[in-house]
Amino acid sequence: MTKSTYGFVRRSAPEPRTGVYELYWTFASRRQAAFEARLSGQQWPWSDDRILQIYKFCNVYRAADRVSQYMIRDVAYKEDSRVTASDRLFQIVAFRTFSRIETWEALTQQLGRAPCLEHLKSGEFESALNLAKVKHGGLYTGAFILCANKAFGFDEKHRNHVALFKHMFLVDACADKLLSALSLQAIVKTLETYPLIGPFMAYQIAIDLNYSNLISFNENDYTQAGPGALRGLKKAFVSLGDFSPADAILWMVDRQEEEFRRLELPFNGLFGRRLHGIDCQGLFCELDKYCREAVPELTSARSRIKAKYASGGGEISLFFPPKWNLPANKVMKAVHTFGARDFGLHGHAVSNLRSAKHTNLAIRDLFS
Repeated sequence: MTKSTYGFVRRSAPEPRTGVYELYWTFASRRQAAFEARLSGQQWPWSDDRILQIYKFCNVYRAADRVSQYMIRDVAYKEDSRVTASDRLFQIVAFRTFSRIETWEALTQQLGRAPCLEHLKSGEFESALNLAKVKHGGLYTGAFILCANKAFGFDEKHRNHVALFKHMFLVDACADKLLSALSLQAIVKTLETYPLIGPFMAYQIAIDLNYSNLISFNENDYTQAGPGALRGLKKAFVSLGDFSPADAILWMVDRQEEEFRRLELPFNGLFGRRLHGIDCQGLFCELDKYCREAVPELTSARSRIKAKYASGGGEISLFFPPKWNLPANKVMKAVHTFGARDFGLHGHAVSNLRSAKHTNLAIRDLFS
C-alpha cells in the first residue's frame, strides 16, 4: 500500500517503464542545469545533451518560462493604485486566455494602461482587441488548444471570449467566487463552470491566480494532467496501477529527492524550491517531446518535435511571486540568435543518457 503526503492511498503503485522513467529525472536535471548555466552567464551551449541543444523545451519550473514570467511581473504584480482585486483577477484570466505578450502590450498601449473592468464594461477592451488583431494578425498563442465554439453566438473567437469575460466578471460575480474559494481545486472547479474554459485551461488559470497576492494555496493541493502530460505518463509507465494521472504526478512530487539521489543526478531546484505538482505535470509533457528523439520506438500521435531552439536575443529579468521568498532581480543574459541549421545534425542524437535501455520498449501504435 502506498500513502502519499498529499492524502491519497493506493494499493497498486505505478509501474515504471525501465529506461524511460529514468529519462524523466535525467531530463529535469539536465534542463534545469542548462537554465542555471545561462543564468550564471555562461555562453551557449548550456548542455552537452544534443537534443536540448537542437530543440525548444519549456523550463523545468513553469514560473520560469517567458510567458509566465511576464504574467507574474507585468500582470499579477504590475503596480497600479487604481487596480482593484476584481480588476486584477480579470487581468490574469484575460492574459492567460490569450497567452500572448504582444496582445497584452497592444491592449495596454491602446488603452493607456492595463485593461480593467471599466474597459470591459465600456466596450473599449473589445475595440482594442479588434485593433490588435488587425495589427498583429492574431491574438492567441499556439501553446494551448482553446475551446473555440460559438458559446456566445459570435463567429470570431475573441468576441466570444469578450462575452465570456463580461459574463464572468460583470454578471456572475466570478471575482467574489474566486476570492472566497477554500482550495486550489475549488478555484479550478469554479472556472470550469464557465463556457470556453476546459478543465486543463481552468487549471492553468488557477495556477496563475495563485501566483498573485490575492490567492494563496499550496500548489500540491491539486493537479491535473494535460494532453501532453498524459502522453508522457504513458511513456514513463507501463501501468499506473490504481493511481489516477493526477495521483501519479503527485507521487513524482513525493519521490523527487529520492530519485535524484538514487540516479546520482544533480538538482538544486529553483533557488532551493522543490518541484511542485504544476512543474511535475509540465515535465511529463516535456518528456513526451524529448522521447520523440531519444526513444523514437515509443510511438504516439506525435512523432517529432516541432519547435527548434532559437534565442530570442533579449535579457530576461527573473521575477517570482514575492511570497515564495526567492532571490529577485536575477537576469538571464542575451545570447546570439541561431537555428537548427547551425548544428549540422540529423537523425535522433542523444548523448550519454544514463543507463537507458531503449530497445524493444514499445509495440508500434501502442500510444494514440
